[in-house]
Amino acid sequence: MKIRDKRQSEAGFSIAELMIAMTLVLIVVGLVTTLFARALTTRQRESSRTDALTAAQAALNVISREVANSGYGLKIASNGMADNGLVNADSSSTEIHFRANVENSNITLTDPGEDITYYFDPSTQSILRYDKNGNGLGVSQSSTVINRISSLSFQYFDYSGSNPVPTTNNVPSVNTGRVRVTVRVILENIVGQANPDDVTLVSDVTLRNSDYMLQQY
Repeated sequence: MKIRDKRQSEAGFSIAELMIAMTLVLIVVGLVTTLFARALTTRQRESSRTDALTAAQAALNVISREVANSGYGLKIASNGMADNGLVNADSSSTEIHFRANVENSNITLTDPGEDITYYFDPSTQSILRYDKNGNGLGVSQSSTVINRISSLSFQYFDYSGSNPVPTTNNVPSVNTGRVRVTVRVILENIVGQANPDDVTLVSDVTLRNSDYMLQQY
């Protein structure tokens, strides 16, 4: 009788108990896996967003710096107004063409970086930079500034006389003293996440060599 009781006390889990335990373990593992997958997706989304915005901001900074130098080192026009460097006939709300005597070594503007056009290429969703004197030997060069862009636009602010309130236009003039550059960035779609909206980055660029801006110093 004592032996029978000892065997009964050493008996293992029943089939039902094992099934319940395994079910609970599977539920816990499933929950942990789901949470881990969501965390990875969120991290991927935020990492992609950060990379895209960082690259776009860097590109916008480059464009802003070059546009700000528009007209640098150019001769004063015959009417006494400084040249803001913008090529009005080739500039619009989607493209900007400007010149500057960056090297300050001659008056022919044939050095690299002295005759630049920025424009948007919808076929590749890219911002392109065209340098008429790209290699310094009179041969032009085009380069991609950044990809995954949905739009690039320019807005021109004209100042007349001593009036500090500018008029806004989609094309530049000899009175343009400031340019607003707007870039819309396409964020990458992440599986399992709602498609993100484009992000807009804006930079207001003062043309330091414009007649109005020179009068402020």
